[in-house]
Amino acid sequence: MSEKDNFKILLKEFASTITEHLSSGDGQWTVKGFIDIYKNVYTISSDTKIVSKILEIHLFPKILTFAEQIGYKIVLADHQNYYPDLTFIKKSDEKIKFAVDFKTTYRKPENKNLCNGFTLGSHGEYFINRENKKNIQFPYGEYNGHFCFGIIYDRADGSTIDETKVYKVDNLQSIVSVVKNFQFFVVEKWKIASDRGGSGNTANIGSIVYIKDIIEENGMFSRLGEKWFDDYWINYNKITIINDAGKPEKINNLYKFVKYRGGDVSLIIQKHNGVKK
Repeated sequence: MSEKDNFKILLKEFASTITEHLSSGDGQWTVKGFIDIYKNVYTISSDTKIVSKILEIHLFPKILTFAEQIGYKIVLADHQNYYPDLTFIKKSDEKIKFAVDFKTTYRKPENKNLCNGFTLGSHGEYFINRENKKNIQFPYGEYNGHFCFGIIYDRADGSTIDETKVYKVDNLQSIVSVVKNFQFFVVEKWKIASDRGGSGNTANIGSIVYIKDIIEENGMFSRLGEKWFDDYWINYNKITIINDAGKPEKINNLYKFVKYRGGDVSLIIQKHNGVKK
């Protein structure tokens, strides 16, 4: 078994054990708010960035213990915008490194089979030049694997959350958690990638959004292979072809890219629910 496969199995096993750490018996998040020295409790905003950061903080002691148990040390990203969130380095052989990024998102209330998706890191300089150290903890090429430690949850009904209300510690049980029903998973980054960017004008890779396919690693590249993922995103929106109308066109979808490269387009896994075919 390869080092990557073994690390993946161990990380998956760890992910399957942490529900009780974060959830109460009815599935609510055990974190209820912020407390001050007067024992006042202020509810947490349901803003996804705030929820994500607190979840990371909540998990971190458990992850440190896990790393120690399997013979790894953890290096945190030096800066907020660096990739990845965590670098696992094997103590007995420091050439072995794994990138682990926290990925949190919520289920769509109108369709619980879909989530809001993730960004999977940049396809910019450090992704293209794999010896580059800009915005990355170690050069991309030094990592033996790239993983997402994912958390999908339900957001509480907004009508049940009053962010202006202040509670006392004795009333913790009466506070409705802003998120609940956690689902934890570990996947390889390339296996849940889509062929679209993840956010606005930044050079981020987007994920698929169908939850079952995320958990089972059935992303658009998963049958093509990681080399296709790398090739596509290194060249995303850079190759120009002449389309059927005789006009120049940038390649920014996987079907056209695989066809242009002479690959087997039947290996592309299509997105569900009409997101894109």
